[in-house]
Amino acid sequence: MTFKTLEVERTGGVVSARLNRPARRNALSLTMFRELRELADEVARTPTDRVLLIRGAGGTFCSGGDLSPEPGEPLPEFDGPGSTTAAALTSIRNDVGRAALALHMLEKPTIAAVEGTAAGAGASLAFGCDLTLAAEGARFGLVFVARGLGLDFGASWSLPRLVGLKKAKELALYGDWIDALEAERLGLVNRVFAPEAFDAGVADWAERLAGQAPLAASVIKRSLERGSEASFAEALEMEAVGQAALTASDDFAEGMKAFLEKRAPKFRGS
Repeated sequence: MTFKTLEVERTGGVVSARLNRPARRNALSLTMFRELRELADEVARTPTDRVLLIRGAGGTFCSGGDLSPEPGEPLPEFDGPGSTTAAALTSIRNDVGRAALALHMLEKPTIAAVEGTAAGAGASLAFGCDLTLAAEGARFGLVFVARGLGLDFGASWSLPRLVGLKKAKELALYGDWIDALEAERLGLVNRVFAPEAFDAGVADWAERLAGQAPLAASVIKRSLERGSEASFAEALEMEAVGQAALTASDDFAEGMKAFLEKRAPKFRGS
């Protein structure tokens, strides 16, 4: 599959998707929203794809949403300043929501690698990935309120789960910028790398994750997400169901054999 706004490379189970609109600081156009959904769907059905890594071109991650079309594409049918047709609003909302949902529902782990700016929907995208890595000097801003807008791209779901409700309200209601180190302190970022170590650090995290047992990674990802909303008894039941399925897999047999033979396992995702 070829894309207009994404550069996609596959290496060793890692699907590296680079947001590629550097002239617009990789702002999320309607086409990019659609292509992110298409890519997530493609990764979901490709057995050899194990990790989806999202980063930006030109030294920055994403400056937010941008409803302007790609060259040669028509503008949404706006009625004029201050108003839009219901059809245009519905189309835009559906494209944004479908992209966010496709990435969230992807059973395979996702990593956001942030350099430069992650603003608005770009920050929502970064925080919505399973893991978020950042370079020193990166900054994040949920700037929706300054534009007269509410949160989007799933930030209302992910943010309070990451930092707690009180801090989520502070970040969203003021829209202040935070740097990578503060984002790490708050639990929004997993690791901050020096700029010269960023590419190597991101590659290491992605490659190590791609080498894990794919079925187990999927079960762990979902159990952690659902466990935050389940009772303890429900969490135990989810764990039991997941373990029962995994112990019947070839990957479990390989993992145990590799352990006994004191070697690295070679998981196949079956």
